[in-house]
Amino acid sequence: MQRWLSSVVVVGAICALFVQEISAVQITDSTPRCRSPDDGSVSLCSELIDPNGYPCTEHTIQTTDGYLLALQRVSSRNANLKTQRGGPVLLVHGLFMGGDAWFLDSTKQSLGFILADNGFDVWVGNVRGTRWSHGHISLSEKEKDFWDWSWQDLALCDLAEMIRFINLITSSKIFIVGHSQGTIISLAALTQPDIVEMVEAAALLSPISYLEHITAPLVLRMVGVHLDQMVFAMGIHQLNFRSNVLINLIDSLCDGHLDCNDLLTTITGKNCCFNNSRVDFYFEYEPHSSSAKNIRHLFQMIRQGTFAQYDYGIFKNLMLYGQTKPPAFDLNRIPKSLPLWMSYGGNDALADVADVQHTLKELQSTPELVYLENYGHMDFILSERGKEDLYNPMIGFFRSLGKSSSS
Repeated sequence: MQRWLSSVVVVGAICALFVQEISAVQITDSTPRCRSPDDGSVSLCSELIDPNGYPCTEHTIQTTDGYLLALQRVSSRNANLKTQRGGPVLLVHGLFMGGDAWFLDSTKQSLGFILADNGFDVWVGNVRGTRWSHGHISLSEKEKDFWDWSWQDLALCDLAEMIRFINLITSSKIFIVGHSQGTIISLAALTQPDIVEMVEAAALLSPISYLEHITAPLVLRMVGVHLDQMVFAMGIHQLNFRSNVLINLIDSLCDGHLDCNDLLTTITGKNCCFNNSRVDFYFEYEPHSSSAKNIRHLFQMIRQGTFAQYDYGIFKNLMLYGQTKPPAFDLNRIPKSLPLWMSYGGNDALADVADVQHTLKELQSTPELVYLENYGHMDFILSERGKEDLYNPMIGFFRSLGKSSSS
């Protein structure tokens, strides 16, 4: 059991994971590090960015459905670069993560710091339900309705509002950088003409729009036993990794069914370059909460092989969408003129190469691609070699578009 608990700590710590086992608890005072104090004394800026010497400001925006989201704006420690900011870059985190994911390694290894040091105007997004965001104008996090959303709402409400706000403040089109779920919501948002017109280009790490070919054994096991439906039947709406229920659920799935000794590989694929020495530090910030509805939407994608809106069933689909099946997000609607950069890995058990190829076939444009054969899903955000393998080529792509200042 001790070895098992250690494995769970590893999984919760890194949370670059896209689809994992799920669990739920109501928010209580004993849940560690799950929310920022309402007085604002603890913030992403004050915890991870300011202490490293990077100027950081906090912003709060309101979505059309009433959620209050945090955006952080980060600039370089170099005074010359601060006065000559490059184009704005919005960082969009993955599932069970928050904006802190971009700052968890050293200043020389974390993408948020690297972009700031290269003269970019860095904006950090935090979707609803995460620690750094600020709730809702009328709903409590203890209410069922607060968690009534999936990734399509993150795309069409949260990300859309972030882009509008940054566009208004900077009077400039925006570079988007997404990882994992951050790529799902980015691709969905970019199919919307009113959103894509404010975007200069997008860089996608572990790009996902289809999940039909995932190979992660533990995820496939959860989908196979319809765990998402069980959670709904139990009346669970908020998913929080910091509970004993999570440990018991994964334990039962592994016992007699899967070899879960290497739990991380069972979920993400074999990661080549993750810094294991920083697990305890990562676990101070990850994981964040998400909704049961969000997981169910992701599991629908795996079962049905679709990139579509949430499937409520025939009758409610008819009421909401006017058709028996939910509308697809048509990747062909992303303009051919929008520059895209994508990086994917041969060992990624979640963003499978076959599904990435499916995405590429549906796009009008031909994205610039970086394929890393030995990278697993987690490597794309926490690799010790990320600067050389990923971030320098990404910055080169952005600079080739003529929208950033040189360092």
